[in-house]
Amino acid sequence: MSERSDRSLRALARRMRVDVTPLRESRDFRLLLGSSLTTLLGALFTMVAVPYQVKQLTGSPLAVGLVSMAEFVPMVVCGLWGGAIADALDRRKIVIYSELGLCVATGILLVNTLLPHPQVWLLYVAGALSAGFSSVRGPSEQAMINRVVKLDQMTAAYALQGLVRNSAVIVGPAVGGLVVIALGPAVSYGIDVASFLVSLALLVRVRPMSRPQDASPASLSSLAEGVRYAVRRPDLMGTYLVDIAAMALASSHALFPFLADDLGTPQALGLLYAAGGVGSVVASLTSGWTAHVHRHGMAVIVSAALWGVSVAIAAIMPNVWLVFLFLAVAGGADMVSGLFRGTIWNQTIPDEYRGRLAGIELLSYSTGPMLGDVRAGALAGWGGARFSLGFGGLLCMGAVAAMAAALPRFRRYDARTDEHALAERARRAEQPAAT
Repeated sequence: MSERSDRSLRALARRMRVDVTPLRESRDFRLLLGSSLTTLLGALFTMVAVPYQVKQLTGSPLAVGLVSMAEFVPMVVCGLWGGAIADALDRRKIVIYSELGLCVATGILLVNTLLPHPQVWLLYVAGALSAGFSSVRGPSEQAMINRVVKLDQMTAAYALQGLVRNSAVIVGPAVGGLVVIALGPAVSYGIDVASFLVSLALLVRVRPMSRPQDASPASLSSLAEGVRYAVRRPDLMGTYLVDIAAMALASSHALFPFLADDLGTPQALGLLYAAGGVGSVVASLTSGWTAHVHRHGMAVIVSAALWGVSVAIAAIMPNVWLVFLFLAVAGGADMVSGLFRGTIWNQTIPDEYRGRLAGIELLSYSTGPMLGDVRAGALAGWGGARFSLGFGGLLCMGAVAAMAAALPRFRRYDARTDEHALAERARRAEQPAAT
């Protein structure tokens, strides 16, 4: 290999690798990311333990399924309200109090499990409380990250968040499953409580943050104002609509048990569930190139289309490893889409709206997979798991193409010339982010 080729390969490697500048330059980002990782790992132990305990107590698949139903309404209501209060109150305090609430909810699970006769209804109540507090926490946490990371580092910050989140999602359930089976739900809940205490110790070290200037009181009117702001921005609506369509039409986790059976490898079920996370981690680790992309709207469209293509191809693969490969590619494409969606959000939304819009964002990326599982199950009942998976991928491709045509301002979005991006950069130039 020539010296010139060697230099080119090293330059390409530097361009591809994940950018850790936000971690290096912002102490508060390090604390927030550490808190988020600790909380997520503990929550994943509980996420595995609750269905396991419901199954132990009832033996009913329906009872297990109702756990998610109990969480849905609190997630929607508290996600929107959490966005409103994030723009009206001290975001740091909201995150800390939400963390305390999450700790109490898991404490209820722990105490209930230690009773001579644990009550099933308490598992639903605690699940609803956890979903509510988590949805209140999310918008304020994301709005805080917007304050502590420089605008030109937002894509890198999202990549780091995705790397941490997806690594935890791969490792957490696997270890959590071993713990709950070997040691029981009480130990899982105890680990989760301990994780909240560690997370709180990190959060209290984050610098206090002033309320957003000219903050509107939290109310239905302020929520409506946030929705009106989003509707006036075709570039923002494009990020929400494309993601919801992609997930609702091609997300198919509910099919994996049936797909594993169809492939003749029921023991590979965990592999199918892990595929998307593996792809997301790889995409995060090689995300350095994203800093050189400025047409973020087109990048979201291409990534969402690639997600659909990969899902459709996975449906016709003859063995589990090829299915895993294309599901991993789909997960990577979804991660890249998320990076660019997050960049648009954090580089263009004014601080006084950031919390309310973060609440809308939470709903946009949370409801899509839920709708996708309903869609996948319905189509599978008609034509089988592979048909549902493949047809969903094709529907996703068509929907993304239609939205690209219908939303030209989203398609043409360019961070170098967009009026909202320029205005936010000018504001930040007067008030640089703290490190």
